[in-house]
Amino acid sequence: MSVTIRPFRAVRPKSEFAQAVAALPYDVMNTEEARAMAQGNPHSFLRVDKAEIDLPPHTDPYSAEVYAKAKENLQKLINDAMLQDEQPHLYIYRLTGYGCTQTGLAACVSVEEYNQGLIKKHEFTRPEKEQDRISHMIACEAHTGPIFVAYRSQDSAEPSTIMEDFVKREATYDFTAEDGIRHQLWVVDDVTVQNALVHAFDKIPNLYIADGHHRNATALKVAQMRNEKLTTPDPNAEHNFYLAVVFPDKELAIWDYNRVVTDLNDMSKDAFLNALAAHWTVEKSETPVKPDRKYVAGMYMSKEWYRLTLKNAPDKADIIGSLDCTVMQDKLLSPILGINDPKTDKRIDFVGGIRGLEGLVQRVDSGEMAVAFALYPTSMDELMAVADADQIMPPKSTWFEPKLRSGLLVHLF
Repeated sequence: MSVTIRPFRAVRPKSEFAQAVAALPYDVMNTEEARAMAQGNPHSFLRVDKAEIDLPPHTDPYSAEVYAKAKENLQKLINDAMLQDEQPHLYIYRLTGYGCTQTGLAACVSVEEYNQGLIKKHEFTRPEKEQDRISHMIACEAHTGPIFVAYRSQDSAEPSTIMEDFVKREATYDFTAEDGIRHQLWVVDDVTVQNALVHAFDKIPNLYIADGHHRNATALKVAQMRNEKLTTPDPNAEHNFYLAVVFPDKELAIWDYNRVVTDLNDMSKDAFLNALAAHWTVEKSETPVKPDRKYVAGMYMSKEWYRLTLKNAPDKADIIGSLDCTVMQDKLLSPILGINDPKTDKRIDFVGGIRGLEGLVQRVDSGEMAVAFALYPTSMDELMAVADADQIMPPKSTWFEPKLRSGLLVHLF
């Protein structure tokens, strides 16, 4: 079997509005941050994805009026600043920044293939977050944000070869966002190239969700809800396919996802350092420690950096147990600091690698946190191995950059 890649009639900005419309994903900021980001920009897609910013302060972001406002704002944006392609197309989306270039194919993929396991996951989803996007998706009758998806480059080089040839043409959109990331998008309106790309995925058996598990799960549930209301379900209906941007794994890098803890679990600094010796070699460092290999961690406390090296590496056959984030949890956070459930424990927080080691230093030096740990990042190979084994990553295991922008492509159903 292979995965299905399907062209669609995108709703997208008119060229002169592309940069104004494009917005970071809804789940990387809170309401107040979104309100600040959209200030002075009537075309920001945050007015669709986080529509509470256009309602009075303290409005419940999960209320019916927010979803109604999202629908209203989407329609206004379509009327004022967007267009819909007359024919189904594929789209090539390139991001350049942080020293790398990632070129993906924007298309619709199948909810049924996700249900069958051809599109693989590595995270649990939370019911309350799913319900939010279900309500949003039903109100807008659209997939408003793309899922970030990967495939194994070794399965086929053909998609990348075709895309690299096509992007020699002038891009439809080409702008650099405020964070320095360059976004380029090409409309693949050549039917011959479209067909070649569709068939290039005939050799690819699986896709892997990198980012967007809640939107992915929501697309399936909304499709099932709509199908239940039809006397004769249509497997080719638009709601049975959802928006994704598909990248070759070799172009993607997972960033570190670090940990900060409020206290030393009633231990003195010396007692804590002594307790670490059970599993770790501890060395003080004169410079900040960014781990350069597996089973090495940086630790910062009391204005000092330490290099932690695991004494006994875990069995690599244990896919979950051999992840660096699991090792940190099992060999330090739980037995020494008493953090047994990082999903619910209020003493721990997580800092994406985009904030750098400086982000860890700031949290500790401010007095908010007592200690910070810089982890070696999960690899794409590890992520796909977990998904292939139908297992689930520990919480806060992966951080992807750069982020896809929402609003450049919308899929109406």
